[in-house]
Amino acid sequence: MSAFALSTHSTYDMLRHLADSWGLLAMAVVFLVLCLWPFRPGARDQNTQAATSIFKDENDGER
Repeated sequence: MSAFALSTHSTYDMLRHLADSWGLLAMAVVFLVLCLWPFRPGARDQNTQAATSIFKDENDGER
């Protein structure tokens, strides 16, 4: 057996450590970005349009 060969147990431990540290950090960053996305500059018009779209009649111009 080679001195550089990793057993499946050590590979699992390495991937588990990576997921516990950097994976958690990546998920937290994505969560924060998605929570703050509606508050970005220039999004007010899109947010207002999305919020009021359910009140618009689809036949407004046909009467």
